[in-house]
Amino acid sequence: MAAANSAPERYGATLPALGEAKGVAAGLPDLLIEARRVAATVIAGWHGRRVAGRGENFWQFRQFASGEAAIAIDWRRSARDDHFYVREKEWEAAHLVWLWPDISASMDFRSRLARASKRDRALVITLALADLLGGAGERVGLLGESDPILAHNAAERIASFIARMTPRPPDTRRLRRFTDVVLVSDFLDPIADVEARLDAIVRSGARAHLVQVTDPIEETFPFAGRTEFEDPETGIRHVVTRAEQYRDDYLARLAALRDQLSLLCRRLDWTFLVHRTDRPASEPLLALHARLADRHALAGHQGGRAA
Repeated sequence: MAAANSAPERYGATLPALGEAKGVAAGLPDLLIEARRVAATVIAGWHGRRVAGRGENFWQFRQFASGEAAIAIDWRRSARDDHFYVREKEWEAAHLVWLWPDISASMDFRSRLARASKRDRALVITLALADLLGGAGERVGLLGESDPILAHNAAERIASFIARMTPRPPDTRRLRRFTDVVLVSDFLDPIADVEARLDAIVRSGARAHLVQVTDPIEETFPFAGRTEFEDPETGIRHVVTRAEQYRDDYLARLAALRDQLSLLCRRLDWTFLVHRTDRPASEPLLALHARLADRHALAGHQGGRAA
């Protein structure tokens, strides 16, 4: 169980990287179908966030305001009424969102209480988000693996890059100011390692959205009596005779980790979500939609005023 141990080095993978990549790729077709089903449950809420500004597509007519240039008047529409009207166009500054699912060995864990492994759930959330973003005309990319993609089939293209992805920390070198990055992981590394990676995002000026994916057993620690725990990253085994004696300490450490991550995200106006794999994948997707839509709308209004 990944949560029971504090892995000394999660990315010192014991499994061959090629085998890991093949294992991920084998399940992608089914996960892509599941991602599309999840995306369909929130797609109605993804639209309706348009704002006026520079662009080519018609958005709406509005009445001409005193002081505006006469060239802005749409004479064809105005001829049908007693008012002058201006044709507004939709703001089309495509936003860039980088995605990063954790596919390390600890994410492969699934207990009898879960609907899916942590890795599969992270991939479904990632692909569903790519599907929504691509359909909404946003640019998406797989952090450290692809260039930004602006296409309605973004989910399929992201899946093709995931199929070749190997377990490693997120590569933050391409992050820039005013971009967003969504990290989907269990975040059960030593807190110093997690903070070092997040500090790199802070320095880039990007805005991060963290989704911590956990198994129900990692949340409740229902073990008692003689129990053997294995670190999935290193293969190290640890046997205890009375596992229940560790429950309070384990839960306190998990709560402390979340408090640190939550505090950091609140201070930076980032997002921190906790998602259990016995819950629907649509729940974190809805929350991410709200945060990303707010970000896009703010940028659009600023651009509209500049126009």
